Amino acid sequence: MDIVSDVISVVRVGTPGGERVEWRAPWRQDFPDQPGTAGLLVVLHGTCWLIENAAEPTHLAPGDVVFSPHGDGYALADSAATTAAGNEPATASPTTVTLCGGYELSPEWTHPLLRELPGTIHIPARPGHHAGLRAAVEVLGAEVDSRRLGAAALLPVALDMLLLYVLRVWFEAHPRGETATGWAAALAAPDISAALNAMHDDPAHPWTVQELADRARLSRATFSRRFGSLTGQPPLTYLTWWRMTMAARLLREPSSSLDAVAARVGYTSTFAFANAFKRHFRLAPGKYRHQAQARVRPAAIAPATAE
Repeated sequence: MDIVSDVISVVRVGTPGGERVEWRAPWRQDFPDQPGTAGLLVVLHGTCWLIENAAEPTHLAPGDVVFSPHGDGYALADSAATTAAGNEPATASPTTVTLCGGYELSPEWTHPLLRELPGTIHIPARPGHHAGLRAAVEVLGAEVDSRRLGAAALLPVALDMLLLYVLRVWFEAHPRGETATGWAAALAAPDISAALNAMHDDPAHPWTVQELADRARLSRATFSRRFGSLTGQPPLTYLTWWRMTMAARLLREPSSSLDAVAARVGYTSTFAFANAFKRHFRLAPGKYRHQAQARVRPAAIAPATAE
C-alpha cells in the first residue's frame, strides 16, 4: 500500500457518505465549519459559485471537484452576488446538480501530509487532463442515486477512489525541487519516499536510521538531515508516531487483542507497548479502546443540504 492510501485508511473513521443535491435558482447554502470531517463536492450539472471568507469567489462548472480536507466552512450559490439562503421549490427545474460527500476523520490521527493541505483544493474539469479523476467522477455520479444491486457498497469505494485521485493530482502538481520542503516534496523525492515506503510496508520491523538510510541510498547523516528538512521530524520520531497511530486505529477493532496490536506495530512485549502508548496518548491502551469505542459515531454524513 502506498503512503497516501495508507494514511487515508488509518485516519478515516466509519464509512464515507454522499448524496446528490438539486439546486433551483436563486439559491445559496452556507456550510458551517465541521472540524474532524473532510468534504468532497462534485458539480454534476450546471454551474455555481464557491464562496469562502478569505478568498475570491470561485466559479464551478460541470466536472469540477472541490475537496475541503479540514472541514472549513464555505458557501455555495447560484451567483457570487446571492446573499440570502434559499432554494426554490422542487416544482422548478434544477439549475445545478451537485454531489456532496463526507468523511469523518480522527483528529488525533491526522497525518502531517493532510495538515499541510490548503483549506480548499479546487480541481477544474479540463478535457484531456486527469483521466483517472474524471472516470472516478463519472462512476460516483452514476452510483450516488442508483438502486441497482451493489450500489450501497460501491458508493464508499467510489468516494475513496475520488479522494485518492484528488490527492494524487494535488501532490503531483505541488511545487517541488531541490529547495522544496514538506510532504509533497518528501513523497516526490525517490530517496526519502523509499525510506517512508519501507516504514509503511513493514512498521513492525525494528528499523534503525542506518537501515533506512540504506534504503534511501544516502549516508546516515545526509539521510537524517534530508528526512528532517522535508518532513519536519527525525525518521525514528516519525516511525514511532506512525506506529502509535496504527495502534490507535487497531484498538478500535474489538477483535484485536493487545498482544496482536503490539506485534503489528513492532513490540514483542505487551508491557513495553502499553508504556509507549501511554506516553504518546496519555492513556493506557485498554482505557483508550474503551473511550474510543464509546464515542464511535456511525458512517460519516454528507454536509447538510437545503430542502
